[in-house]
Amino acid sequence: MNRRSILRVSAIMGLGLAVIPGSAIAQQEMLKEQAAAPMPQARQALAPSGKLRVGVYPGSPYSMVRDPVSGEMKGIAVELGQALATRLDVPYEQVEFGRPAEIYEALKAGQIDITIVNQTPARAEQFGWSPPLMLIELGFLAAAGLPVTTAADVDRPGVRVGVTQGGTMNGVLAHELKNASVVPAATLKNGIEMLAQHKIDAYATNKANLFEMSDALPGSRVLDGRWGLEHLAMAIPKGRDAGLAYLRTFVADAKSEGLVARASTRVGLRGVAAE
Repeated sequence: MNRRSILRVSAIMGLGLAVIPGSAIAQQEMLKEQAAAPMPQARQALAPSGKLRVGVYPGSPYSMVRDPVSGEMKGIAVELGQALATRLDVPYEQVEFGRPAEIYEALKAGQIDITIVNQTPARAEQFGWSPPLMLIELGFLAAAGLPVTTAADVDRPGVRVGVTQGGTMNGVLAHELKNASVVPAATLKNGIEMLAQHKIDAYATNKANLFEMSDALPGSRVLDGRWGLEHLAMAIPKGRDAGLAYLRTFVADAKSEGLVARASTRVGLRGVAAE
């Protein structure tokens, strides 16, 4: 029995519970410890280079944002990536991209090991996935002066709706919107500039990003209602199935131990939907 097990046994005995080798309590403690400790094949699958390369993109609180005062990097992907690297006992390496589409290509090529993105049916077979971390509402950010109040009001003739180029919104909204037109923006930052310059009237993405964009655009409004949900999950390159069981355990622990909730609070994540 290692030192960690001895400490756990001592703590349980301190509560007046006898721990007998082979008993139910001892077996439960052993199973917990085995689940927490990465097996060599799991570590090799999740971090084959000896470090955990985590893909992030700026401007999204569930990926990565920088504090304007301190310069500190925050985000769900940043904090969970660091926590996973610690549990795997490997160095954490942050790899930044301009937009999600670039992350998907890097993941397919094995240039990064993990990221947090929207799990869609189209991507289900492209990557290995953890269970969902959270659900985020999809909505619209209306520019100052646009005479709409809800998501249902956006689909009007002449309304130009920005979407992030290469994302899933392009095809979905091009099909769903019957009257408004869809205008691609290279990045979320470009989307903010296009709204400020009145090149578009609204922007469509998840509300976590929309609220972040709204903070930089006086007079803009995240509209009431939603037109869908994003299922945020951890994605790894296809073919690394040996790491999926450990990844499922990590996500369950991150949720039950409050790691996801604390990271969400620190980054000021908004737009989360009830599971």
